[in-house]
Amino acid sequence: MKDLERIIKDCINGRDKSRELLYRTFAPKMFGVCLQYSRDYTEAEDTLQDGFIKVFQNIKSYGFNGSFEGWIRRIMVNTALEKYRKNRKLYMVDQVDDVVDDSEDLGTPQIPMDLLLKMVQELPDRYRMVFNLYVMDGYTHQQISREMGISDGTSKSNLARARMILKKKVKEYIGSQENNKTLTVC
Repeated sequence: MKDLERIIKDCINGRDKSRELLYRTFAPKMFGVCLQYSRDYTEAEDTLQDGFIKVFQNIKSYGFNGSFEGWIRRIMVNTALEKYRKNRKLYMVDQVDDVVDDSEDLGTPQIPMDLLLKMVQELPDRYRMVFNLYVMDGYTHQQISREMGISDGTSKSNLARARMILKKKVKEYIGSQENNKTLTVC
């Protein structure tokens, strides 16, 4: 990855061509990350742009240790979290200390990835953020509580509710697909 190292060094030195190349290289994948944490395409685009501004402002702090892609991803997730914290409304959330995961086997339904992403995007903001941090990025409830300024119990509760909503949506989709099969067979 000598090429990537050269591009990063050129970005540190303010070379616009290298910044453009870095953006073109990582933007598609990072847009996917931003989309996970956003309500819609437009919000994801804003997060991506804000995130890359931070990447270029802080690229000098990248120490060439570890994955550069991981470093950028962390900036994108943090940018999405900052937007969430800035835009969230104050409201009371029920806290549940012991959340029971009522996981049930849904089989292996064939659900298009874009539909699954849409289902996640439709979650209420706080549920979507907790779900993505826990499921997609492997944060613990303690880490989530620190990042989002909520209690561990609220994090667990929000995750359980996100899962419930998603399970319901998946069951509805599977049910509608089975109904469509029945209709076409008749």
